Amino acid sequence: QVQLVESGGGLVQPGGSLRLSCATSGSIFNINSMGWYRQAPGKERELVATITSGDTTTYADSVKGRFTISRDNAQNTVYLRMNRVKFEDTAVYYCKVRSGLDGMDYWGKGTLVTVSS
Repeated sequence: QVQLVESGGGLVQPGGSLRLSCATSGSIFNINSMGWYRQAPGKERELVATITSGDTTTYADSVKGRFTISRDNAQNTVYLRMNRVKFEDTAVYYCKVRSGLDGMDYWGKGTLVTVSS
C-alpha cells in the first residue's frame, strides 16, 4: 500500500515563509521523480515544482526564485520551501511521486496553504 502524507500547510502572511513536507511509504522502490502541484479555488490543478532521482529540478514561472524543492534520500521525503509568499499562492498543495518501474503516479491527499494578512 503506497501512501504519501503531506504536512506543513497552514496560515501564513504575505511575504512570509512556509515549508511543506511529503513523506512516502509503501511499495515504491524505484522513484523516477517527485513533485508538488497545487489547486486554487475554482482553478485547475497546476504544476509547482518537480525533482528527479538525479536531483534535476523544474519550477513553474510563477514560483521560480521563491520556492525550492528538495529531497531527503535517506527518509524518502520531498520538501517544498516557500519564500516570499503571495496571495495567489493560496491553494491545496499535493505531493506526487512517479514510479520508475511502471510509470505510475501516486498522489497525496493535499495540505492547505492560506496566504492572508
